[in-house]
Amino acid sequence: MKKLFTMLALAGAMLGSVINADACTNFIVTRGASTDGSNMVTYAADSHGLYGSLYQYVPGKYTQYMDVTEWDTGRYLGQILQAETRYRTLGNSNEHSLFITETTFGGRPELEDPKGGIDYGSLIYITLQRAKTAREAIDIIVELANTYGYCSSGESFSLIDTEEAWIMELIGKGPEDKGIVWVARRIPDGYVSAHANQARITTFPWNDPENCLYAKDVADVARKFGWFEGKDEDFSFAEAYAPLDFGAMRGCEARVWAFFRTVAEGMDQYEDYAMGHNKENRMPLWVKPTEKVSPKVLMDCMRDHYEGTKMDMTTDIGAGGEGCPYRWRPMYFEVDGVEYCNERATATQQTGFWLVGQARPGKVGILWFGTDDAATSPLTPVYVTSTEVPECLKEGNGTMLKYSDTSMFWITNRVAQFAYLRYNIVGKHVREVVDNWENKMLEMVPTMDAKIANVSNNEKKARKVATELTVELAQDLFDIWVDLDKYLMVKYIDGNVKGEDENGFIDNGNGKDIPGKIEQPGYTENWKRAVAADKGEILKVVK
Repeated sequence: MKKLFTMLALAGAMLGSVINADACTNFIVTRGASTDGSNMVTYAADSHGLYGSLYQYVPGKYTQYMDVTEWDTGRYLGQILQAETRYRTLGNSNEHSLFITETTFGGRPELEDPKGGIDYGSLIYITLQRAKTAREAIDIIVELANTYGYCSSGESFSLIDTEEAWIMELIGKGPEDKGIVWVARRIPDGYVSAHANQARITTFPWNDPENCLYAKDVADVARKFGWFEGKDEDFSFAEAYAPLDFGAMRGCEARVWAFFRTVAEGMDQYEDYAMGHNKENRMPLWVKPTEKVSPKVLMDCMRDHYEGTKMDMTTDIGAGGEGCPYRWRPMYFEVDGVEYCNERATATQQTGFWLVGQARPGKVGILWFGTDDAATSPLTPVYVTSTEVPECLKEGNGTMLKYSDTSMFWITNRVAQFAYLRYNIVGKHVREVVDNWENKMLEMVPTMDAKIANVSNNEKKARKVATELTVELAQDLFDIWVDLDKYLMVKYIDGNVKGEDENGFIDNGNGKDIPGKIEQPGYTENWKRAVAADKGEILKVVK
């Protein structure tokens, strides 16, 4: 199989500081809005210090207590009571096809409690060990945070299982009041939703427990601090605990807008909101897509750089001479006393890992998993019942400070770094290989499902088949990317493009491996005009 996929991908190619994951993106698609009837969620863990690997938890012998370590920093927070019944987890999923992802919105700093005994990351991964469904997960998150105290800032969680999809937003009560205030809303079937580092739940129904859950004191805490006056039904969680500013709209809500406008009509009416110019024109929490969303469309929505909008990152002078849709940090800069922003798109260079989770009724869930920037890295299917993590994705196989030749994170970063240098040529080429792989994997899903279903009467055998498929395909993909890294270097070194035919690279016919065809595409028209305007008198050719 490995040889087959290597040949397939390369054939397609020849056609053409402190870890702080507080800048992430989640898109949610409900069953009725998806082409295959699955609930889906995305997650990009975007942090300049986060290493991309696939976390695994295997329940061991029961002990009364378990240690809690802050996910972002590694700080030891203390111990909590262990649950007797625990489930196997892989990344942000568990064996029951429960998926939990997050984005940090921060919110009111007065509500942070440094003495809290549990952080947002631990809430996710401990809850996955204990819950089978999204509703159970909401209850467990609330119980853990209220029992042990919550030490992180404001968070938005996505929770999906095979039947339901929810958004939950929470924030602490301050250092003198242990616990959280929160609201959770069930996304109506047939709709899509999203969040990207800004609280999005505004007003909500107070008498609809089937579709909306909340803390009894969610409005009272805001009243106590003077952030809200009025009746409960007029209370807005987002306005009270995470007031909008330019950065919240332009750097965060704009990513939600980019997703919504890709799958639904009429979203251009919110352009001024996404650009940070009109906070009164707030987007809805969810929208109905024009047509059902496929897994591949959702994957590609995570690769957005605002193409086709006023914020398109490939067209301004910041894109350089190769149309590069990336802006190195910091996000803000000043010129002659005027402050400007670099765009913060969905696809971004500092991603540690990213995923698309599929909770599928009657079938084993799939965690489509990738490392580094979504725009230049492929997703591989990981069945949530797998009992082994592929070597290329294992924790401990490399770190942010230690390169590993067998790590998916490092090989996808190598390819991405090269693509960034000449994005309109090399980046396009990499994307072709990404699409080739993902489309092939999606085509194979029914066959892989059938293999698992054939032994579903024996749970041990079914897990074994799921594990074998997961491990083999991930390692195939790793080998493809190693070969791609070498191939791109040969083809595009030094600003050149070596010609190819059906037999490979073209030589000059003398049998010495000397290139017979080399093209030099140069720079974009936009860049050439900018250089001419800047240094034209010096660079002008005099005849």
